[in-house]
Amino acid sequence: MSSFIRHPKDFWIGIIFLFFGMAAIIIGLDYPMGSAGRMGPAYFPTVLGGLLTLVGAVGVIRSLLRSGEPVGKFYIREIVLILVAVLLFGLLMRNAGLVPAVLVLVLLSAYASPKFTWGPSLLLAIGLALFAVVVFVKLLGLPMPILGPWLGF
Repeated sequence: MSSFIRHPKDFWIGIIFLFFGMAAIIIGLDYPMGSAGRMGPAYFPTVLGGLLTLVGAVGVIRSLLRSGEPVGKFYIREIVLILVAVLLFGLLMRNAGLVPAVLVLVLLSAYASPKFTWGPSLLLAIGLALFAVVVFVKLLGLPMPILGPWLGF
């Protein structure tokens, strides 16, 4: 890394924000913008992309002006576990149902932590599954199976 970057963490976070902000703006170019009173499909991604780009630019500039610590260890195993948990949630949601999908998501994500223990993680998973059922299925009435066809329901 060049010596003019004094705060590598701010620099890389700024680059990530710039990337996603510019991508949102570029995607929004294909749609009509509309106005603030009558927003078109490009309005939200363009405005959000502009704000993300602004935050990213501030982060990159800040990284050149103030000192900071270097980027730490990159935790590949933990990132892969959480990514797999999210993908499994999407796969299980439709066929196994909301409760098994939330249980797998929470337990697998918690397993990525070095402080993982079964007791608190299982209690958290059960509590979040119950919360999801109450909020999304009962209160909001979303058409989500609580237990899906894979489990015989």
